[in-house]
Amino acid sequence: MSQEYTKLELKTLLAQASAGDEFAWRQIVDAYAFRVFALLRSKCLNDDLAEEITQSTFCTVAEKIGGYTETGKFEPWLFRIAMNRLRDEMRRRKRHAVPMENEMIGILSKGINETSSDNEFDEPILNQLRNAVRMLPSSDQDIIHMRHSAGMSYKQIANVLGEPLGTVLARQHRALKKIRI
Repeated sequence: MSQEYTKLELKTLLAQASAGDEFAWRQIVDAYAFRVFALLRSKCLNDDLAEEITQSTFCTVAEKIGGYTETGKFEPWLFRIAMNRLRDEMRRRKRHAVPMENEMIGILSKGINETSSDNEFDEPILNQLRNAVRMLPSSDQDIIHMRHSAGMSYKQIANVLGEPLGTVLARQHRALKKIRI
């Protein structure tokens, strides 16, 4: 499970990682990888793709961390990179045809490998919820996924989206009202 760091601890870890400290880098990855993965998985519904983009996100952070100065905006920066990577990948996939057979095999194999006892909720209810979220505008979906999958605070979401906190809160409230099943 990820560890929460104070602003000073995070700033110190980022400075150490920037200087090449592998242990500090590992702590950063351990603290944030699951939340980044959860956000991406909730958006794309594909474990393999979410894992690939999570890795890509941390590669980008590793490349740019030398020039990064911590000002209390690391999480929004990290999640913005992840969301941008996912959007880029989804655009790329729209341009390239994917054989339907591969998609169906993946869906069928997931259905065979997953048992309902692994899930806390009934699968039909989860499917209804996923479908309801998919019906929302993508900007509202982003807020739902960042809040409920990545565990981000409303302030962090506002920073990532570059919107006022009140706007994020209002959109979250309206979106949740729309998806009540």
